Amino acid sequence: MGDDEGVRAASNRRRFIQNVVSGAVIGVAAQGGIGLTSQSLYAQTNLSPEGAVQELLAGNQRFAANQLTSIERDLNILKQHTVDKQEPFAAVLSCADSRVPVELVFDQTIGQLFVTRVAGNIVTPEIVASLEYGVAVLGIKALLVLGHTSCGAVKAAMKTDTVPGQISSLYQHLRPAVEQSGGDIDKAIPANARYQAQLLRTSSTVIRDAMKAGNLKVEAGVYELATGRVTLV
Repeated sequence: MGDDEGVRAASNRRRFIQNVVSGAVIGVAAQGGIGLTSQSLYAQTNLSPEGAVQELLAGNQRFAANQLTSIERDLNILKQHTVDKQEPFAAVLSCADSRVPVELVFDQTIGQLFVTRVAGNIVTPEIVASLEYGVAVLGIKALLVLGHTSCGAVKAAMKTDTVPGQISSLYQHLRPAVEQSGGDIDKAIPANARYQAQLLRTSSTVIRDAMKAGNLKVEAGVYELATGRVTLV
């Protein structure tokens, strides 16, 4: 076999393996009730609000078990499909902490999650506006406020130490959870996630109306840094 023929054969083998892997991903997803098709492989806007929450949790189980499927998808195809539009099935309000890679945590890929991030996963006017866009324009079905263990922002708010610049502006948003916790960081973190989720439910007419119509579910959760698991709180 000549050099050119060897290169072509190797290329054909790679394409064959990629096709098999892609087919396996779709098959596994279908067996799991996710319902991925050639179109919904990129996003799952056909999910119900409860189904969207369950898809997040199922993806997190895969992540915690080191069984990711999102990394097997053809990123070139995903990029091409999402150039002109996005169809995420869920939104996540997460802390800005670098140890919480949201898409990886939920085993999702390009175009599937609408993510907002800010230290302490707090609700601000800008965050509300962004998430309202996700609800009203993008049609997300689930909205998860995601806190995490050992959150530096919550710890800082509990100590109220002098800090440089505008860092202390976070404290006012975290104070209600700190007061509920009685000084216990392990209580303050889930309390903050619940508090911020309730703020979204009550302060935004867009979110409230979507929930009332049965088109959206708002949940709070905590990501455990040590295990990689997300627990609804």
